[in-house]
Amino acid sequence: MSELAPLEDAVLPPGIHSRFVRGINGLDIHMLEAGPEVRGRPLVLLLHGFPELAYSWRKVMLPLASAGYRVVAPDQRGYGRTTGWDADYDGDLSSFRILNAVRDALGLVSALGYREVAGVFGPDFGASVAAWCALVRPDVFGSVALMSAPFAGPPDLPFNIADEPPPRGSTGPSIHDELASLGRPRKHYQWYYSTRPANADMWRRPQGVHAFLRGYFHFKSADWTGNKPFPLKSWTADELAKMPTYYIMDLDKNMAETVASEMPSAAEITSCRWLPEGELGVYSGEYQRTGFQGGLKWYRSRTEGRYESELQLFSGRAIDVPAIFIAGTSDWGTYQRPGNFERMQQSACTRMMGCHLIDGAGHWVQQEQPERVSELLIEFLRLQ
Repeated sequence: MSELAPLEDAVLPPGIHSRFVRGINGLDIHMLEAGPEVRGRPLVLLLHGFPELAYSWRKVMLPLASAGYRVVAPDQRGYGRTTGWDADYDGDLSSFRILNAVRDALGLVSALGYREVAGVFGPDFGASVAAWCALVRPDVFGSVALMSAPFAGPPDLPFNIADEPPPRGSTGPSIHDELASLGRPRKHYQWYYSTRPANADMWRRPQGVHAFLRGYFHFKSADWTGNKPFPLKSWTADELAKMPTYYIMDLDKNMAETVASEMPSAAEITSCRWLPEGELGVYSGEYQRTGFQGGLKWYRSRTEGRYESELQLFSGRAIDVPAIFIAGTSDWGTYQRPGNFERMQQSACTRMMGCHLIDGAGHWVQQEQPERVSELLIEFLRLQ
């Protein structure tokens, strides 16, 4: 990728600026920043999810800066104007390991001249990175806000199996076989996102990237009235199939086709105050240029399981810094992994200071309800 310019000030709220920090773990990181003009301010690091960008934090950054913090939101590896990552499906996947994302965050913090961070906050896949930052380096990341995606803790190590016979092959149908065998055949979106065609399905669709993103953001927001989440009983096909098709897709449809069936009307687009067309244009402009493969590689690094063993190094560890969970009441992300919401509170986070489900928000909680999210985050920071 050729060298890029920062985002233009015209697309950013006054007081937020775009810049690059070069040479961070092989990346030139593009980030948005607010509140750097007063030396010595504590740092807050904001990490986005998929298919978001640093820009997704635009409505929360200024309230945090006004509360006395230096606020930094990077485009994570694989996204936006950050460069140095491999966009080839057959290219380097190891750099998209979750612990390498922690290394990216740690390198950025250090490059900015900080030894510690007041808080690391993230929704969706950003919540996973934030959680591992807090678990692996609690000396640096002093608190964590998990949003939309509960953290259930590190994977377990097999225990007390020395005298048991070794397992012999598969023990039965996989969850994917079970989903495909339903009366209405289905598939899990994370495994679809790990397939070779997924990027082109969304990037090269006939309607264009802008229309795809409009539908995707709408479908997973509180604006789509079908989002009425509830806890699922188990990780079984029948239970998972209760979720909307953006999570448990029809087997014969790709994500662009899935989203197209639930496109908002022209009136709904006009009335969307949390993501007007001009702001959506920032997203579509970036993804038209980069495609989606960078973000999709994060899913693939997880679904293929090839890096599970290094995460087992932390088996039995918990997040011991202050933690908070925030999500929309219309967000299925809270429940998409049955039991994780409960495990997060019971064992994965030992200093859980609150779980807040916000009315009027779906999966994009910091965009849909930024005032309430800002209030909660500032209150959380001040309680420490």
